Amino acid sequence: MSLFQSSAFNRSDHHRHSEFCCGEPAVQGKGIKGPVEMDNSEKIEPDKKLLSARVKELPSSPGVYIMKDKKGDILYVGKAGNLRKRVTSYFYPRRNLAGRLLAMVERISDISYIPASTEAEALIYENSLIKQLSPKYNVALRDDKSYPMLKLTVNEQFPRLFITRQKKDDGSIYYGPFTNVKLLREALIILRQIFPLRSCGKIPKNVCLNYHIKQCVAPCAGKVSDSAYGGIVAELKLFLEGRTKELLKLLSGKMFDAAKKEDFEEAGRIKRRIEVLGAVKENSVRYGPAEELEELKDLIGLKGPLEVIEAFDVSNIMGKDAVGSMISFYKGRPMKSRYRKFRIKTVSGVDDYAMMREIVRRRYTRLTEEKERLPDLILIDGGRGHLQAGVDELEKIGLGGMAVMGIAKEFEHLYIKDRPEAVALPKESKALHLLKRIRDEAHRFAISYHKNLRKKSITFSELDGISGVGPKRKKALIGHFGDIDKIKAATLEDFMKVEGVDEKSAKNIIQHFKEK
Repeated sequence: MSLFQSSAFNRSDHHRHSEFCCGEPAVQGKGIKGPVEMDNSEKIEPDKKLLSARVKELPSSPGVYIMKDKKGDILYVGKAGNLRKRVTSYFYPRRNLAGRLLAMVERISDISYIPASTEAEALIYENSLIKQLSPKYNVALRDDKSYPMLKLTVNEQFPRLFITRQKKDDGSIYYGPFTNVKLLREALIILRQIFPLRSCGKIPKNVCLNYHIKQCVAPCAGKVSDSAYGGIVAELKLFLEGRTKELLKLLSGKMFDAAKKEDFEEAGRIKRRIEVLGAVKENSVRYGPAEELEELKDLIGLKGPLEVIEAFDVSNIMGKDAVGSMISFYKGRPMKSRYRKFRIKTVSGVDDYAMMREIVRRRYTRLTEEKERLPDLILIDGGRGHLQAGVDELEKIGLGGMAVMGIAKEFEHLYIKDRPEAVALPKESKALHLLKRIRDEAHRFAISYHKNLRKKSITFSELDGISGVGPKRKKALIGHFGDIDKIKAATLEDFMKVEGVDEKSAKNIIQHFKEK
């Protein structure tokens, strides 16, 4: 498979796009599965909902999309000028699907993407990833006589990279073919900015404009040694072959060597090259839920499925207005219909552990009584103490066998039930990305609930003492206006729209705040 096989043509039909050509797909899909039975009490449509949410997250800008199946295996890599529009088109049923595309679309379970500044830049990333990932449904162009290719003249003293339509047995290396020569020209410009090789057919005696715009290192004028020029060629080959990790490691070593020698200009040039190339590093890909869940499952040693994760957090200010939150993720995506809020009832003062015990006990006592599905993993926001508080309560209600872990805010250390040592995952860990996303969502939900309660508390207190405004009218006012500032700014006409508030009470409220 060639590196730059950005699309596929049917060999028997050169004049039209095949199932997987560049640009919009020739046909679109249905292929998104229906409801999945979780238990007798609840049905979810995970694939349809999750894919729909994933597509909505895509930007309306250039980039590369990566389609995966349920196991996380790569099905297809493609580029687009508008990621959201292009990916959406796969699922828009304009007409019946051809067999191969139908098979692919029906297997899609998740979509990752890499952003790019232009579609030409996306072309580079796309083909580098095709080489790295070998997607099942990316089919090579079989006719390299009609379409343009990239030619790297390694048979010359100072190799060049340029576009050609003729493949010769001359010792050069060819990449392609391509279907869009315009994009290929734009991509070549980008490559020359990163790897400034000469472009002239015959080496001149003096430097040309390309040297001044930093798209050539001018071997013609002896501005670069043979070995240094050969180094750039080697770097370009690594990139075109999809060996980006090796390239970045190589460049990092060169940058540090240049800095040690106090050649800061060269170190700066290499640093800029690393920054540009960093866009196609493996960890720049937005990880899909399937990959994250698989890594997390291995981390905790879970033998059964890992689909439903529930996470807990508590929020209070010196024990006041204490609340808890529980959020639910299904196959790596939030399920807001299963989110729950808890007013802390049994704890007074500052005792986060006791609060965690209360909300865990209430949640799973209710689930067991109502015979609803239990989660595959429970995530608790906090360290060893918070984790143990949750584990203790689960054991009391007969659920001691559940998988439970905690994630501490400091250093992002993980605490896994029955393991004595904390686990510190690398920053690029897929499992850590997922856990942080879930933890942050639980924290956001708890903070939001706590703030709303505090607003209501403040509003109630400021409405105290107003003639004709009792508990029912306070509740009606809060429900209608939302906060105390809007109540203070309301007119008589505004108050008359509130159910249960008469003219006399409205005037009393206005007068009360006017005097204050």
